Amino acid sequence: PIPIAFGKKKEWKDGKQVETNEDNVINETYPLWTRKPVELKDEDYKKFYRELYPMADEPLFWIHLNVDYPFNLTGILYFPKVKSNIELQKNKIQLYCNQVYVTDSVEGIVPDFLTLLHGVIDSPDIPLNVSRSYLQSDSNVKKISTYISKKVSDRLQAIFKNDRKEFEEKWDDLKIFINYGMLTQEDFYEKANKFALLKDTDDKYYTYEEYQSLIKDNQTDKDGNLIYLYATHADEQYSYIDAAKNKGYNVLLMDGQLDVAMVSMLEQKFEKSRFTRVDSDVIDHLIAKEERKDASLEVDQRDILSSVFRSQLPQMKKVEFNVETQSLGETGTPIMITQSEYMRRMKEMANIQAGMSFYGEMPDMFNLVLNVDHKLVK
Repeated sequence: PIPIAFGKKKEWKDGKQVETNEDNVINETYPLWTRKPVELKDEDYKKFYRELYPMADEPLFWIHLNVDYPFNLTGILYFPKVKSNIELQKNKIQLYCNQVYVTDSVEGIVPDFLTLLHGVIDSPDIPLNVSRSYLQSDSNVKKISTYISKKVSDRLQAIFKNDRKEFEEKWDDLKIFINYGMLTQEDFYEKANKFALLKDTDDKYYTYEEYQSLIKDNQTDKDGNLIYLYATHADEQYSYIDAAKNKGYNVLLMDGQLDVAMVSMLEQKFEKSRFTRVDSDVIDHLIAKEERKDASLEVDQRDILSSVFRSQLPQMKKVEFNVETQSLGETGTPIMITQSEYMRRMKEMANIQAGMSFYGEMPDMFNLVLNVDHKLVK
């Protein structure tokens, strides 16, 4: 770009500003992304980020793109710090062609999950003024997209290997990007499943392989399925979490925007594995070690007991209770409220996935479990 001068630079002299003979250049003729990474310091990258996004927090880290074969691409991509999922926005990556700004809409050019990143990419090899479908079929665009995805996964893996502690500290902010990538791009999943983490309710982090080894002995049911117990609200589900811990079980915290989709995907990826929310059943049945025992009451007695409790339940809009009786032992809790894993998961999926509105319209359904062995119920 040609330098554009606007007047002369000023400097302070004897307590006042005076004009110099040096031109005041108002455009950047040698932008940061065109320079070699070895020439730059961390502060250079952070300063550039503040210029692009003056209201944003300091980025987690960045990736400098610089390749001239088999295509030409330069740029800097930043992983932004996310305070909450609501703040995630696309169209934060600026596209340039030979340092001339083109657009901030890069869908079809970079993998969809990476449109959540911030920064700049510059390439003369990306066709302009064409449809998104044409972009996706263009050979150079495909190569560029694959290259960017690989650079991101390599950078994440390097941080994980070189500084596990730093990676864990940043995981809560990185999680949304990594999970989105694994859900939408199979080749990214194949790389990311080596460094993606699971966080438990004690704020400890594990890779998928580490966690499987941790729970294998104690959380395998009678059919040989590995059961991953999880909570979505640590405070609201405290009593259920505590009961699980008292049984020697570990409970994951899955409270992210995409976690319901991740649970379904991981069940398909992991052999003989099942994810179960910690409040979906009574504690003794979450990980079935033996066949269930029938309640000791006769059928008519159970019906009477159920009807008595049902008559006392308040009427709430879009909420239904199913009263059931179980034999949980004299020392077991007298009454417990649970919610079916299947129905709850379907309703949550309906909130993030089109075509599942049927489940979204259904009422919240809870089970009121009566322990017929407890003296208060008797």
